[in-house]
Amino acid sequence: MQFKFSQYQYQTDAADAVCDVFDGQPLQDGVSYIRDTGIRKPASQVLNPAQDTFDIPELRPVQEMLGHFDADDDTGYRNADLLLDGERLLANIKNVQRRQNLTESPKLYTDPAGAVELDVEMETGTGKTFVYTKTMFELNRRYGWSKFIVVVPSIAIREGVAKSLDMTGDYFYMSGRDGNEGYGKKLHSFIYDSSNLNRLDEFAQSSDIQVMVINMQAFNTSMKENGRSKDARIIFSERDDFGSRRPIDVISASHPIMILDEPQKMGGKATQAGIRLFKPLFTLNYSATHKIKHDLVYALDALDAYNQRLVKRIEVKGFELNNMRGTDGYLYLQDVIVSKNRAPQARIEYKKLSSAGKVVTTSGLFDEGDDVYTASGGLEAYRDGWRIAPDGIVPDGLEPGRTGYVRFMNGETLGKGRIMNDGSEADMRRVQIRETILSHLHKEEHLWARGIK
Repeated sequence: MQFKFSQYQYQTDAADAVCDVFDGQPLQDGVSYIRDTGIRKPASQVLNPAQDTFDIPELRPVQEMLGHFDADDDTGYRNADLLLDGERLLANIKNVQRRQNLTESPKLYTDPAGAVELDVEMETGTGKTFVYTKTMFELNRRYGWSKFIVVVPSIAIREGVAKSLDMTGDYFYMSGRDGNEGYGKKLHSFIYDSSNLNRLDEFAQSSDIQVMVINMQAFNTSMKENGRSKDARIIFSERDDFGSRRPIDVISASHPIMILDEPQKMGGKATQAGIRLFKPLFTLNYSATHKIKHDLVYALDALDAYNQRLVKRIEVKGFELNNMRGTDGYLYLQDVIVSKNRAPQARIEYKKLSSAGKVVTTSGLFDEGDDVYTASGGLEAYRDGWRIAPDGIVPDGLEPGRTGYVRFMNGETLGKGRIMNDGSEADMRRVQIRETILSHLHKEEHLWARGIK
């Protein structure tokens, strides 16, 4: 089975918004440098399987087949330097922002990781991974940049990103731009693993598009230069099994472009400091809700996503607060229950005096004539008239255009899904969550009969 991917204009617009910031940068493909290959071990040295696997002549064919690099070749490839100055970058950013009807940046973000730090705002569910993958191909096509590091907030997202990069390989090779013009290249991606450092040599030596994916936890752990963890010691220490080199030096020599997926979830000092240790060319931030604002170059908000039919319809379910004075007894009508063998009952949430003498929130079934004052253990707030009136429990649909409700002896009426009286913040949040889940289950039940999941 092979997935087919659709081309949407917003994907191209988002990629162009980033790439146009660097308008005027010349195409420099395959910028080489002398790669640090480390200290080689003599062929006569006895092999220690746990450590001495860096360069043994007898193992070179196997190493090169698995790692796709030539241990004898000291040629490496890095991203070409950014030749645009701050004034030109800011002018390009403003041009992009005017085109997108965004607020223009008065100046460049003052503390960027790299030459500039750009924000791309995209609503959840619109395919950020696909967009920044396309952006990597476009940056390579226009300017020749080929070294990227993607930082994600969790292991689960890391695995999803790695799978997406793999699955979209053929698509971008064949039909990368405008639905028909393929890039004619494939990117090579891998997940950072401190136990497989030789993969970093391929990252450094290859002239192809190389992408390293790392999750925030591993990133933060690895970036603690004086940390006690194994990962921290490995990335900052000279490793015998890595030619007496420091892995951080091998990575940073390529001047990678950093891509942060959901940066608001990884805004700690360790992450920010770690990004700079990679000596990035520049940094791209992709999120629906940026916590720290940089230079915004593209925005696809919830309304835009809905209007373009990129996400499901947005529905708003409201509830009312009556008499919210903070001193009256809290009541919330959860449901009106109808059965064949008895009169309707009301499930009401209310405050109750516990056996320990504390006021707690609880719920129970009430019949017509039941008194909330009695059920609450005698709380004064329910003393006057909070007994359910005769014929006071009315189910859904009994009255046209009205949901179920309960009428009390004092004349107050409480509709289903509504709060009366003590509407504290915690109560409101709990009801909102409960009503959201209930609405989801009702919709699922309705659609299931039609064969829709």
